[in-house]
Amino acid sequence: MSWVIEQLRIQPYELPLRCAWETAKGGFDRRRGWLVEVAAEGLKGFGDCAPLPAAGTETAEAAWEALLRARFQALGRTADDLMTTLEGELEATPVARFALECALADLASRRQGLALRHWLSAEALDQVPVNVMLGSLALVSATRLRAACEEGFKVLKIKVGRDAPAQEHTRLDELARALPPGVGLRLDANGAWGPEEAADMMEALAALPIESIEEPLRSPDPETLAALQAAVPFPLARDESVQRLGERLDLSALGVRRIVLKPAVIGGLGRTLTLATRAMAAGVEVAITSLVESAAGLWPTTQLAAATGSRIPHGLATAVWLTRDLGPAPRPQLGRIALPSAAGSGFLPSP
Repeated sequence: MSWVIEQLRIQPYELPLRCAWETAKGGFDRRRGWLVEVAAEGLKGFGDCAPLPAAGTETAEAAWEALLRARFQALGRTADDLMTTLEGELEATPVARFALECALADLASRRQGLALRHWLSAEALDQVPVNVMLGSLALVSATRLRAACEEGFKVLKIKVGRDAPAQEHTRLDELARALPPGVGLRLDANGAWGPEEAADMMEALAALPIESIEEPLRSPDPETLAALQAAVPFPLARDESVQRLGERLDLSALGVRRIVLKPAVIGGLGRTLTLATRAMAAGVEVAITSLVESAAGLWPTTQLAAATGSRIPHGLATAVWLTRDLGPAPRPQLGRIALPSAAGSGFLPSP
């Protein structure tokens, strides 16, 4: 990326959610962040900096300071020079790094006339399967479950771990009866259970159409996870417990069959693609997930999912949770997001 940056703009935003996003570790009802825009040679690229400390990112204050430092140093530099200069400083601010890299990669791929996914990988897919997020188990109705199936989703994600395991198993058993053949439940416990609770849940859920369970353990010990994984036919997945490890992640000591990667927490598209490629080569399944970002973050994250080549349903059908957005967002049809052939990430800000 040898072109010279002519402008770097930072625009704050606040986007309310249609309803609160709940997890075992708390929730939020709006997304706040900054739209990052870089310009060069008559072209623009965009990125999204939306901190979410509960998911493993820096604070909003730290992200803002990192963006200000980047803006101060950006003008007149090449993209590669800027990222190299800021590399050490950005280690502690992965969302700021993600936003800057997305904006620069968006512009670079537009400049080369390539869709961002093909700029990242010549073998990228043109569409990706996605799950639908239904929210917290206590709020999921059989009616909503059937509606998601009618929309074409094959994997329905539900947050668990907020109520007693026995109570949640009873509720999941009831919901499973409303599922048509070929549809599975993806459960996200967000580290809610101790080893004995998790073992009891694995045994109870083994007969249900479970697609996978993410972060079942409060303390994700690989040996305990491996014992749980051996007891069930579906994949267990690690999410929060691997996000910040990046290249230091020991893929031979996961204890599970799948990892969930959030580019905004890992710190960029390139880092996430490298990790995903390593994992898939080692026989580990990979799913890419958003942070309920604006369209400016969801577009490059979806392009990245396509670049990995992973056909596991990804957690990218999140735009529907926002009451409004910074621009048109990728929307699934029949459980898949079809990506445009146009150059860049696909994001364009609303007028």
